Amino acid sequence: MRKSLASAFLIAVCFFAASTLQAQSSVLDLPRDSQHAKIIQRIGITDITINYHRPLVKGRKIWGGLVPYGQVWRAGANENTTIEFTDPVSIEGQALPKGIYGLHMIPTENEWTVIFSKMSTAWGSFSYNKAEDALRVTVKPHPAEMEEALAYDVDNVTPDSGVVTLRWEKLAVPFKVEVNTHEAVVNSLHNQLRGLPQYTWEGWDDAANYLLAEKYDLDEALKDEDRSIGVEERFDNLITKARILDALNRKDEATVARNKALGIASVVQLHSYGRLLQTQGKQDEAFEIFRVNMKKNPNHWAAHNEAARIACAKGDFDTAVKEMKLSSAAAPDQFKSTLDGFTKRLEAKEDINK
Repeated sequence: MRKSLASAFLIAVCFFAASTLQAQSSVLDLPRDSQHAKIIQRIGITDITINYHRPLVKGRKIWGGLVPYGQVWRAGANENTTIEFTDPVSIEGQALPKGIYGLHMIPTENEWTVIFSKMSTAWGSFSYNKAEDALRVTVKPHPAEMEEALAYDVDNVTPDSGVVTLRWEKLAVPFKVEVNTHEAVVNSLHNQLRGLPQYTWEGWDDAANYLLAEKYDLDEALKDEDRSIGVEERFDNLITKARILDALNRKDEATVARNKALGIASVVQLHSYGRLLQTQGKQDEAFEIFRVNMKKNPNHWAAHNEAARIACAKGDFDTAVKEMKLSSAAAPDQFKSTLDGFTKRLEAKEDINK
């Protein structure tokens, strides 16, 4: 009982001291000495949100002074500093479930303990209880540029990790957060595809394309693409199915799917597919597609573009310039400036296929 009364007295003293320095109110929105801040960093599809208040140095001794060594500190000011993860993560290699955590730290001169507490709605660290810890990790602080106001940043962001860093005074305290992005995305796709997207060919096709691009679970990618085709058979999902089958080394099936896709493709779809092959370094295959398109649609602006590209590859720049001008003249307005740019490059005898 005495201990709880003493703690309450200490908190009251802290409030009184603060009120003598700056006007505060329990009912009005007034400026606070340690101002509120929030940062959000997305890693893959996982959001990391840090909600905190920013105390100022104001010429004081911070480490081993205002913030004592060896004691639990609120890692900010005022209410709990909180950190939220929208998916499971690992902190310094240790697993942590998704959720909102109270963020506390125990500083020492050479290493710090970073604490993730299941209690996230307390005031500071006054009522901190170790039994409520979800995770503790130990990290090394290092010297840094002067920061008058405490700040959190997420540095060194990659597709599946980032380093959360507290910076204050002349010290930085980092801890690494890692996300299994592929697993998080797949779980999210499963949930999304139970809603309205399951009734669209685009939803299943987009999911398959993600898995194909990431080379992750190609068997599931193929199942998703078949679901897309089942909703509506289109050039888009048939050609993606062919690419998935190629990646699975099922070449004969890939050829069947590709031929079916090409048989129903529009002139622009054929052109786009040929250009895709060019970006993949498959020039001969691209030109075969272009020749098919030119034969089927000889007067279309895309066919003239393709004729220019084939002539360019042969070094026949006069023909290439002529064909590209015809392409620009017949193309929709949104493409004309790009095609005119190609014409200028061809006039300068520049290879536009590279």
